[in-house]
Amino acid sequence: MNLFSKSPTFVRQLFCTISLQRLETINHHIRFSSQSSKAIDNNKQQSEYRFSLPNGNLSNEQREFYEKNGFILIRNLVKPESLDHFRKRFQDVCLGKVKVLGMTVMKDVAIAKSEFADGEKAITKIQDFTLDDELFKYCCLPDIVKYVENFTGPNIMAMHTMLINKPPDPGTQSSRHPLHQDLYYFPFRPVDRIVCAWTAMEKINRENGCLVVLPGSHTGELKEHGYPDWKGGVNKMYHGIQQFDPNTKRAHLEMETGDTVFFHPLLIHGSGTNRSPGFRKAISCHYADSACEYIEVENSVQDYISKEITAIFRKKTGIENARFEDVWKIKSRLVQGERINL
Repeated sequence: MNLFSKSPTFVRQLFCTISLQRLETINHHIRFSSQSSKAIDNNKQQSEYRFSLPNGNLSNEQREFYEKNGFILIRNLVKPESLDHFRKRFQDVCLGKVKVLGMTVMKDVAIAKSEFADGEKAITKIQDFTLDDELFKYCCLPDIVKYVENFTGPNIMAMHTMLINKPPDPGTQSSRHPLHQDLYYFPFRPVDRIVCAWTAMEKINRENGCLVVLPGSHTGELKEHGYPDWKGGVNKMYHGIQQFDPNTKRAHLEMETGDTVFFHPLLIHGSGTNRSPGFRKAISCHYADSACEYIEVENSVQDYISKEITAIFRKKTGIENARFEDVWKIKSRLVQGERINL
């Protein structure tokens, strides 16, 4: 076909059509290039997060806060009716109406010496409530689990559980908990796939002994722990860090009922003296990716606590050849997904 034999109008229309097609092609390449750049930027941003996973429950702002500080506080997460249920169950355990084989019921060192404390006032803590179907419901609350997935992934094990009933301090300051790192007690790794959920069962402030944390300390190493030399005694297995900079910045986490803080197992934290006339209650669970693996802790900074815990376990069970990891295998429980290693 001879293009120039056609009318000028036809030629102009043809060139306009070709120009429009070229513009469309150019626009397509620009849009694709822009989208590719955004995807690369997003992937780069995701790879910069070490301590959380891209599961969609946390905003980038929340992930950046956790990355920097090692904790994130979610307000009003657990409903009051759930906490009432756990409070009632705790009372039944304290009164002896409920007995769960393997669950640990503890007294504060000051209360243990008193002959007047009874019932709920006699008990400072319940541990290992993964073995109790009713209290274990805390570990499985959907509102909590959806946040836990951001740190562990979809296969979730409940490893360590506590309901803490911090008593009014009798003047000995035994109600405080020394600064420590929870990883000290755990013989499984990797560390970044472990997280604690800690929920206030009532208003918690500095007067009744709120949590105190050292923001950013989760990026450090596991430190040497031991019993602090405190007048009035120290509760069993309340080990604390032996050496740290006393001038390090601290944050006091004052919380309302149902508020929940999620924190990294290397975050240095503790709790203050309960100077109020009442007991201060909180409930918590440490979660881990079920693909985590047990490690040997002999001759490490965890050697002391592993021997202490294993000795208590052997005495209770009569299993003389029990290992540190066996303690955790028995008291851990699957929350969601597949039980892989733990």
